[in-house]
Amino acid sequence: MSTPPLYGNLVPLDREAHKKLRLKTDLSTVERVVGQNSLFLAAVEFAEACKEYPIVFVRVGETPTDGSKQAVAPLAVLGLKPATNLFIKDGKWTGNYVPAFLRRYPFAMARLDQNEEQIALCFDSEWPGFSETEGNSLFAEDGQPTEFLLNAKNFLESFEQESERTRAICAHLVELDLLRDMRFEATLGNGEKLDVEGFMAVDEQKLAELPDDKVVQLHRNGLLALLEMHRVSMGNMSRLAVQHTSAAA
Repeated sequence: MSTPPLYGNLVPLDREAHKKLRLKTDLSTVERVVGQNSLFLAAVEFAEACKEYPIVFVRVGETPTDGSKQAVAPLAVLGLKPATNLFIKDGKWTGNYVPAFLRRYPFAMARLDQNEEQIALCFDSEWPGFSETEGNSLFAEDGQPTEFLLNAKNFLESFEQESERTRAICAHLVELDLLRDMRFEATLGNGEKLDVEGFMAVDEQKLAELPDDKVVQLHRNGLLALLEMHRVSMGNMSRLAVQHTSAAA
């Protein structure tokens, strides 16, 4: 079982082994992303995220050996420097929108084996918010999940469904060859130069040259609107550069 970013030790939740487990929800999870300059973003989140964060695409997974193109995934950019999150101040998230990738923590759905179809509800056993004496119970006396755990499970299942939908959307964009490598350059107020590479954005020329039937298809399945949100969000790159200047002052 692979461990996603933010998580320390993912453990499948078991009603017998963890029947006394509780979670303290007053403990902020923001510290988990202090060193994260980007987070995965599902397509359904674009509408809110594009107002604050640049939304970019990056290559993920291993490079195919069969000649096919590498998969991509969308990210919300939180900082233009490695290990820099500009949306955390004094231990609090300052943005209006919090990506679901963080909101689901310290729980996650994960495959116990990469070859298995079924995924299990897991928790990060290293998160100090878990206890057997304090917080919300995960299981009732009869061993059934509490309403608190069921709500968490529903959120996780929804997140997985949207993540799968996002993967399909990205695969379609790759198939249409609508993304290209980009770079962002800026000079901060203190004279420091920023050069950000390793991300992809929509190729405006290829999008404009798409056949009409392909454009209509993109419009009807909602991808044209998503691409526009992505394009609008790229204006936030300059705003992040300004934030870096303010943070360094």
